[in-house]
Amino acid sequence: MSLIINNTDIAVTAVNPSGFPKDDLPEVAFVGKSNVGKSSLINAMLGRKRLARTSRQPGKTRTINFFHVEKKLYFVDLPGYGYARVSKTESAKWGEMVEGYLKNRPQLKRIFLLVDIRHEPSANDKMLYEWFQHYGLPFTAIATKSDKITRAQLQKHLAIIRRSLGMAEPPIPFSSETKQNRDQLWSLILDNCGIDVL
Repeated sequence: MSLIINNTDIAVTAVNPSGFPKDDLPEVAFVGKSNVGKSSLINAMLGRKRLARTSRQPGKTRTINFFHVEKKLYFVDLPGYGYARVSKTESAKWGEMVEGYLKNRPQLKRIFLLVDIRHEPSANDKMLYEWFQHYGLPFTAIATKSDKITRAQLQKHLAIIRRSLGMAEPPIPFSSETKQNRDQLWSLILDNCGIDVL
């Protein structure tokens, strides 16, 4: 499929529902702990280098960022969680903001839970996975940074994540560097959003 995306921009940066887009375009959201590679994945999926800002400093994204894609859907970059240097008050605020968006947004068609393929899922990853299941939210787990391990290690690492989260199927491995499984993710996104072609 190898989609070429020509028209993308950051449409809205919001901290509460009053700032969310007012149209009814479908949305797909990306969530994961700080520095898991959300911005890099979004940039790789959209064929852009710096649309979503990446940073070596964890906890950089503190707002909900909506990226307009070909005027047909939004990619939604949610704040990372689990970064130790933020205060408990700020962490709770982020939690309320993200939870409010995920639970009360009818335009949301799919959530992508990102976990680092090199590490066993954290307590926060597990809690979020169980939370999605509890509320019946449509989600898919993605194992990022798959280029950081060898091909021989891949199945072992995917099995560790699957077992740790209690998943029926292993997560989808993804690399922002090699674009591994970009087409598979795009097929899933378009299917969930009811879009035939961008």
